[in-house]
Amino acid sequence: MSILDNILEFNQQFVEEKEYENYQTTKFPNKKIVILTCMDARLAELLPRSMNVGQGDAKIIRNAGAVISHPFGSIMRSILLAVYELQAEEVMIIGHHMCGMAGLESESFLKKAEERGVDLKTIDTLDYAGVDIKQFLTGFGNVEESVSHSVNIVENHPLMPKEVPVHGLVIHPETGKLELLKRGEAR
Repeated sequence: MSILDNILEFNQQFVEEKEYENYQTTKFPNKKIVILTCMDARLAELLPRSMNVGQGDAKIIRNAGAVISHPFGSIMRSILLAVYELQAEEVMIIGHHMCGMAGLESESFLKKAEERGVDLKTIDTLDYAGVDIKQFLTGFGNVEESVSHSVNIVENHPLMPKEVPVHGLVIHPETGKLELLKRGEAR
């Protein structure tokens, strides 16, 4: 049985037994926060538990490295939507130690892509279109600097209200200990 089939079978039972009733809430975050964090599987339950964030308490956005790579990309749009449409009053950018994006190099990534059948001549086309694929596939050297960079993008975004504090934190993926890098304040 495939992974998808297992999931669908479980889901059918989940719905039939009305287990969803344990998770019902509104679209508005109870604690009025929006969190950008990494998609690392170690953080899925650890991060919310370490922060006392339960079902319906926060809008949680996940991507590789908790990185905002473009001020007008989908991550920033999601943060702004949480603030303007979903009543979030604070933003938290939370990176983590031992992140897979730390030290990620494009050459290694591209080699793996080629091994899986991707024609690397595609890169020439992307270069011609103005896409710097090597920069796109490169991670960061220091999680604290990366979080600070993302905090800076949010704080200085022309559409971010000045009264919304933007905090920067780093979590340890084994212990759940949070380190405060920047306490945001209304500007």
